[in-house]
This record gives sequence, C-alpha cells and structure tokens, in this order.
Amino acid sequence: MNLVFNAQGLDMSILAPPFLAGLLVLATHVPMGQQVLARGIIFVDLAIAQIAGLGVIGASLFGWEPQGWGVQAAAVVAALLGALVLTLTEKHWPEVQEALIGALFVLGASGGILLLAGNPHGGEHLKDLLVGQILWVSYAQLPLVAMLTAILLTVWFLLQERLGRLGFYLLFACAVTVSVQLVGVYLVFASLIIPALASRFYASGRRLLVGYSVGASGYALGLLCSALFDLPSGAIIVWTMAVSGAAVCALRLTQRSNAEQARIMEG
Repeated sequence: MNLVFNAQGLDMSILAPPFLAGLLVLATHVPMGQQVLARGIIFVDLAIAQIAGLGVIGASLFGWEPQGWGVQAAAVVAALLGALVLTLTEKHWPEVQEALIGALFVLGASGGILLLAGNPHGGEHLKDLLVGQILWVSYAQLPLVAMLTAILLTVWFLLQERLGRLGFYLLFACAVTVSVQLVGVYLVFASLIIPALASRFYASGRRLLVGYSVGASGYALGLLCSALFDLPSGAIIVWTMAVSGAAVCALRLTQRSNAEQARIMEG
C-alpha cells in the first residue's frame, strides 16, 4: 500500500457532512452501546444492521430509489422483525441468546448474497452495505436523520427504565436502521461497541462523555486520514476510533495504577 499525502483533500465542504453524520450516529449508539455491553449481547447490532441491509437489498430488487421512502420502509420493517425475533429468543432461550444473534447475522448476510446472486453489481452493493459510503453523505440527508435521532434519544432517556425487553430491541432496531444506510455495517458496530469498551473503566457519570469523545475523535481523525492519504473512509474511521479508544483506556488504567500505588505508599 503506497500512501500519498494530498493536502488538497482537506475540503471542509466534503468532510463536514460526513462528520456531522458520524456525530448523529454516535448520539444514539454511544448510550445504546453501553446498554448492549451491560446486557452481554455484543453482536446484536451486527445482526440487526445486516437484517436491515437485507431489507434494503430486497427493496432494490424492485427498482426503488436508494434514498426513497420504499427502501427506508423495507429496512425498518426488516429490522423490526429481527428485533421481534430477538425479543422472543431472549425471553425463551436467554442462555443461548448470543449464539442466536450470531445465527441471525449469518442468515441475514447469506440472504443478501443470495438476493444479489444475479446482479452484476452485487459485489459493489455488498461492499457499500458493509463499509458504507460515508464520504458521499450530503447536507440534504442530515435533517431527516437529525429529527429521527432526536426522537430516538428523547424516548431513550425519558423511558429507558420502562422500555422493557421489547421496547429496547425495537428502539435499537430503529436506531441501527437509520445509521446503517449512512455509514455501513462496520461503522455501526464500531460506533456502538468501541466507545462503550473505552468508557467502561470510568465512573458511570463520566461514561457518556468519554464515549462521545472517543467516537467523535475517531470520526474526525479517520476522515482527515482518508482525505489526506486517499484511504477508504469507513475502514480508516474504524481504526482511528479503535486507537482513540485504546488510548483512553490506557490513560485511565495508568491513572488507576498510579492512584493505587499512592495509596500503598501512604499506608
């Protein structure tokens, strides 16, 4: 891989909409990711995102516009059906819930491959679904996403304790459906899990702030690296977010180790 530095790639008119899209994704995924980590259902977003993507692929076979309401409805319906299935499996077979989530992901991924088997551009469609096309997000796409994000956050923070199992999965499915078509499956998973992992060593009152900081720095650094070195945006954002998360974890563990040593010396 030959990296070529290109300072002309720093065009804020191109980079600003993707960064705002990333912040909107993080707005819902950071608090939900912390809940997912607490519940021990780490791969649920991959499964739901893949099922939503299956709905998108199915709708595209009918020739519907990629950003049209028909495709959005198909993605939401597919994701909600997946959420209902996971709600039932957690209720009746909680001991194998993670395995069932994995099975649902594989079924969704395989279903997408089967639906695209006769499409000469099938490989490109699958790549767009997984890695996303965040660099091509425009300002025109953001107002609707912002409105839906505000609604989801309002419901999450006002009714979190009363959502129950079904409410959690349905709200989660809606959040993932909104974000997967903006940034792709890989970034959806990274935005959910990496900030949650990075913030878990911090006090509960600081976890959201730490999680949002890790996610935002990951998107900012990733987009800058993508523009400067002509790298795939989605893939490099996943890596920069992981590096940001690892740095935050290392800092916190160092602080705790120093505090422990100070207590021992005082004792």
